Parts: sequence; C-alpha cells; structure tokens
Amino acid sequence: MGPSVFAASYVPPERMSDAEFLKRLGDRVREARAKRGMTRKILSRDSGVSERYLAQLETGQGNISILLLRQLAAALDMPIETLVHEHPDPSVDLAHAMELLRRLDADDLVEARQLLLQRFDTAAEKARRSHIALVGLRGAGKSTLGALLAQRLKVPFVELDKEIERASGVSLSVIFDLYGQAGFRRLERQCLQDLIARFPGFVLATGGSLVSEPATFELLLTNCFTVWLTASPAEHMGRVVAQGDMRPMASNREAMSDLQRILKVRNPLYSKADTRVDTAGRTVEESLALLVEAVE
Repeated sequence: MGPSVFAASYVPPERMSDAEFLKRLGDRVREARAKRGMTRKILSRDSGVSERYLAQLETGQGNISILLLRQLAAALDMPIETLVHEHPDPSVDLAHAMELLRRLDADDLVEARQLLLQRFDTAAEKARRSHIALVGLRGAGKSTLGALLAQRLKVPFVELDKEIERASGVSLSVIFDLYGQAGFRRLERQCLQDLIARFPGFVLATGGSLVSEPATFELLLTNCFTVWLTASPAEHMGRVVAQGDMRPMASNREAMSDLQRILKVRNPLYSKADTRVDTAGRTVEESLALLVEAVE
C-alpha cells in the first residue's frame, strides 16, 4: 500500500513530550473503558492484556513499543493513527473533506452534519423521523416510557438488548462470556441495522453504552430521531435497584462514584441526540407528556 492520502494534507500538531503522549494515551483508554461501562478486569479478559499492564498504561506508563511506533510516524510525517488504521485508505476527496471537518469546532460540526443530511439525504431525513430511539443510562426510563410512547404512536416498541438476545439465541451475559465486548458490539450494530430495515417506524430503547461505539451511534443518529432521557445519578441507581437489579451494588462499594464517572464521560455523547427529556423528580405520566411533546 502506498503512502496514505492523509499524509498529503497532514499538518502535525505541536509535538508533546513522550511522558505527555503516554499520559494522554492512558487517559483515552480509561475514558473509553468508562464509556463502555467496563471494569479493568473485564477489559483484561476480553483483550488478553494483563490487568497489571492496563493499570500501567492508564497511569501513563505504556510500553516502549508505543513510543517506537510514534517515532516512525513522526519520521514519515504522518499521524500515528494512519499507520494503525485497519481500513483501506480513503479517496483524496474524502481525506480532504475529513481534514476540513477536523478543523471545525463542536457547534460548526453539528451544523455541517445537518447540512449534509439536508442536501444529500432528504428522503432519509423523512424516514428518520419515523424511527424514534431513546438513549441514556440505565434507570432513565427508556423501557417504561418507550413502551408507553409506542402505544401512543401505534408503532412497535423494541428493546435493542432483547433483540440481540433473540437474534443470538443466548443471554447477554453468555454473549459477553463467549465473544467479549467486541463480539457484542458487532451483534448490536447488526441488530440495529436489521431493525431499521425491517420496521417503517418504531420506538427503540437502546443500551446505555451504545453511544460509546462511533459507528453504531452514527448509524442510530443518521436513521433515528434520538431522545436523551436523563435523571440524577441517585435516581438512576435507585430505579435500577427498585426493579430488583442489584448488580450495580454487588461487590462494589464505589458504585455511585463509578456511575458518576460513566455519566461524565458519556454526557458529551448523549448530548448529540436530537432532543433531551429530563425525568428527574417527575412521575411517569409527567415524563411521558414531555416525551410526547419532544417527538411531536
């Protein structure tokens, strides 16, 4: 494979020190783990990387081979991610478009995405409004409010996690045990694609960590009108426990701090939804009224 088209337009950032680079890498691994709700033990099991090394990596003490790869990228005058990118190189036009988007701030990126949808996919935008997807952390009310909203709109109500279990024929816990996080994510994306193709309209309750997978979340944002259901951390935890699910508290004295950390790293992702409904301190009836107003 020849030099990547990324290299032609690549302007390297101000070079940080090795220590700063390893710290940033560790921070990203830790944040990615939090977005997915994975403990270090689970990540170790799924990746085959020892917990000890993961702990070192997350504290900025990564293996020297990481720095060697970085030196190669610097010598080639190209971003390090281009060297490890698994997909074929994009066309020159796509690479230049990506560089343009990379320079935009967060608000301009939202506007650019909306303009692209309006200009090149108006039919998809109309279909998107008929697929309503609820995102948010467990305990926000996605299942309860989603079922009521679907009844009101006279469309099917689907819980994505249950659809994954139905399609695979085994429970989520078995999926994770057999195939790990990566295997679950592949099933999640495939089931979402199948649901969008199968139903002309629905109300969908998604898993709380779906937003941490860029390709799957983009599939959702592109094909569904998304609503972020929110509540306070204490209400999230209380509602889950009230439903008889004690997993958040089992053998975990730091359950609340873990929940707050997950909320902190996922909030910027959840905020990409089309609209937001806050269920904090509200009854089911009050929350449903707000949700109906939001989607209509």
